[in-house]
Amino acid sequence: MTTRARLLDRLRRHGVRDERVLDAIARVPREQFVPAQLRASAYDDNALPIGYGATISQPTMVARLCEELRLSGRERVLDVGTGSGYQAAVLAELAEEVVSIERVPELAEQARANLVASGYGTAIEVRVGDGTLGVPERAPYDAIAVAAAAPGPPPALYDQLAVGGRLAVPVGSRRGQRLEIVTRGPTGPAVVRSLPCRFVPLVGQEGFAE
Repeated sequence: MTTRARLLDRLRRHGVRDERVLDAIARVPREQFVPAQLRASAYDDNALPIGYGATISQPTMVARLCEELRLSGRERVLDVGTGSGYQAAVLAELAEEVVSIERVPELAEQARANLVASGYGTAIEVRVGDGTLGVPERAPYDAIAVAAAAPGPPPALYDQLAVGGRLAVPVGSRRGQRLEIVTRGPTGPAVVRSLPCRFVPLVGQEGFAE
């Protein structure tokens, strides 16, 4: 069994059931999104450092987050915290349009290079800016995926959701976090799911201080 096949088997054993998500994970070459010296560990189910205090998220968390967004392939998605570009690439396999925002210019530049090298260069728009404020000029979004933990769901991101849209955001501190799935309904926000998780802090105006 290849390392990629072992990862997919692990995801299934950890409860990932959406075959579209599993197929997306299978198609994205994770080794293109990690530092060269860590490529032997690319298909381990672990977060890995990518520099500037950031990580490429654990595959299980990427899969669960994508599964909770319930994408059908026709959506516009905002990816907050581009990092290496890996999660954006998985989302591009699942949605029609992906906009990704990263606060560290060097990481955004590297993510663009990773996306080009892995065949996603024209499929994803990478912006540099405060991810807690989103990209309002491209709103509304059918789904928003946040790859870092905030003190609470950032109001600016919720405001950029389309009615019926879903925001997946880790909430909490370094001591304890929950991945909250927030929907935008006609009468306001509702948390429909809450799962244990662990992410780096989301830095920005509506996140944590640097």
